[in-house]
Amino acid sequence: MSTRGKILIIDDDIEFSKMAQMWLQNAGYEVLTAEDGVEGMRRIYSSRPNLVLTDGVMPKMDGWEVCRRVRDMSDIPVLLVTVKNQKSDRLKGFGLGADDYIPKPVDFSELVARVQAVLRRAGGETQENERSSFHNGEIEVEWRSRQVWVRGERVKLSPTEFRILACLIKNRGWIVTHDQLLEKGWGPNYIGDKSFVKLYIRYLRRKIEADPQKPRFILTERGVGYHFNIEGDEKDSPRREHRDESKEFAQAA
Repeated sequence: MSTRGKILIIDDDIEFSKMAQMWLQNAGYEVLTAEDGVEGMRRIYSSRPNLVLTDGVMPKMDGWEVCRRVRDMSDIPVLLVTVKNQKSDRLKGFGLGADDYIPKPVDFSELVARVQAVLRRAGGETQENERSSFHNGEIEVEWRSRQVWVRGERVKLSPTEFRILACLIKNRGWIVTHDQLLEKGWGPNYIGDKSFVKLYIRYLRRKIEADPQKPRFILTERGVGYHFNIEGDEKDSPRREHRDESKEFAQAA
């Protein structure tokens, strides 16, 4: 039995599933398969995988709907693998809560590396030297459980939303660049594409800010990135240098 985690592959392409299963098993994962989205959702409920790898185009239920349903019920990482590779398709996938997006045809060594990176990011927010929570009067974050409350109400964040919020909070007082947020949220393969960051900042502001059109906490540094305003009031711009993340927990509340 694998000790690295359980992966569910949902794809009607049997040859792709066999190859992906072989590569992932060789990397130490337990691998389950399903041939369409309906069967895949049943396997998710019954087997509780650590990551779902799904094709976008399938019979009965496509991967986009699988992604949406998974995200509605859990924080299980979802990796979309599909022949659709337009920027609009990637934005759609990330908008539905996908953690990564790989176009077909696939380099299977890269697929394994992406799976490892997504699982590492999904479980990597908590460090031994981290305080248990952050709170500033309106926003409270429990790091270990990854739960967030805003003005006393629990808000549900996708794993990517949580990673971006955590990066901003832990680097509060410093500007976090677009590329730094891209690497934290999606990994180094997405550095350079600001549209993903802008999309998720918009999602976060809808959930965190009282008025998303007039944000008080997640503030834009035009042309550079964003910073978290801990007090939620008007302040001078923070320092432009990015703090080393190895020290990010030292000032946690």
